[in-house]
Amino acid sequence: MRLLLVEDDNHVAAALSAVLARHGFDVTHARNGEEALRALVPEGSGFGVVLLDLGLPDQDGYEVCGKIRKRTSTPVIMVTARSDVRSRIHGLNLGADDYVVKPYDTGELLARIHAVSRRTPHLDDTGATETVVRLGPVHIDLPTRRVSVDGSTVQLTRKEFDLLALLAQRPGVVFRREQIISEVWRTSWEGTGRTLEVHVASLRSKLRMPALIETVRGVGYRLVAPAA
Repeated sequence: MRLLLVEDDNHVAAALSAVLARHGFDVTHARNGEEALRALVPEGSGFGVVLLDLGLPDQDGYEVCGKIRKRTSTPVIMVTARSDVRSRIHGLNLGADDYVVKPYDTGELLARIHAVSRRTPHLDDTGATETVVRLGPVHIDLPTRRVSVDGSTVQLTRKEFDLLALLAQRPGVVFRREQIISEVWRTSWEGTGRTLEVHVASLRSKLRMPALIETVRGVGYRLVAPAA
């Protein structure tokens, strides 16, 4: 997922960008409101989430949030030291999708990023909402959570579907184990790794396509789209 980080402190931005990159995010750093607004032209410019610090040097962060919302439906998470309820309500009324108060736990921030991205419809290359992912004989219907292979329905558990749908968002791209665990299981607990392996094995078996999900040793997994 591409993420726009709006943060004027270069040291904070560098540290947070490194953490986000380890969890599979492609981070673009904007140092002020004007840079952020330029980065979002044309509409959204492919960003999945905007992480917006309110303490910006050129514009009030609330003002920037309002301008972002007029340009794009990209989810916005406000990050600020202002913890009072009125400030939170004001930010949400301006169109923010979530509000994180400093200092925050990194795991909580990642969970909130994934949560707002899950609530946003995925778009195809034309900008239209994508509802069915087709990968050779595999069809993944996102709204109904149905999967079929060669027209035959495959019964998946909730987590199996979530895992397959995540990998199918970007066929060929490697998803790190930490990112998968964070998005599908909403946790960073290392012990979940074994559960991930079991679910991958189950998907390979149920779909009768062992080569569909490739293990990238020491990194994670990627979905290999079948040849047309």
